[in-house]
Amino acid sequence: MNFLAGEILYIDKPLGWTSFDAVKRLRGSLTRRLGLKKIKVGHAGTLDPLATGVMILCTGKATKRIDELQAGVKEYIATVALGATTPSFDLETEIDATYPTEHITRELVESVLRQFTGRIEQIPPAFSACKVDGKRAYDLARKGRDVQLKPKILVIDEIELLEFSPTSITIRVVCSKGTYIRALARDIGAALQSGGHLTALRRTRVGDVTIDRCLSVQDAAELIKNTEIEMPEENA
Repeated sequence: MNFLAGEILYIDKPLGWTSFDAVKRLRGSLTRRLGLKKIKVGHAGTLDPLATGVMILCTGKATKRIDELQAGVKEYIATVALGATTPSFDLETEIDATYPTEHITRELVESVLRQFTGRIEQIPPAFSACKVDGKRAYDLARKGRDVQLKPKILVIDEIELLEFSPTSITIRVVCSKGTYIRALARDIGAALQSGGHLTALRRTRVGDVTIDRCLSVQDAAELIKNTEIEMPEENA
């Protein structure tokens, strides 16, 4: 493998790690293996710390392909708790309001999910990396600032109901780049008149890269440590 000329690694990001944590870990493995002070490593598509699954890492000159790779269609498996909301729309923040769920049926959920397929408008979460006046929205939100973000147009190709109860649903979502599944959980909860927030999220596909093709971070580090390395002549 020639990591300077450019390689692409498929990683199953662990729960609790930021996307940068995964980049930092494998960059460290590469610099030690190659005997270099630095090497370009980037990721194609951010995953929240509370999400797991497919993450594409690019090294060296392959980082030029990041925009191309992260434009691929994404697939997620998401669990949404109904009957309660949080400011971040997931488990990062505490529940701030509760609502009844006795009226929720499988038929109602399936009807509501159909409303979210096709081209839709979505307002990104305040707890997101979107920029407001040059600052990250999540930095402002965590300081208690009121963050107003503009809606974005995106495409949801499929939503499939996998598991149902009046207080929790698990869905499979196939969607375009830029979709916030946390915001989708918020909007589904609002449409059900019950509130909702994300409690688990796993990205199972990016483009044609599926979760079964991904390495754990540890296995990727072992691959870097043990694989045969090619070096350009000037670095040999």
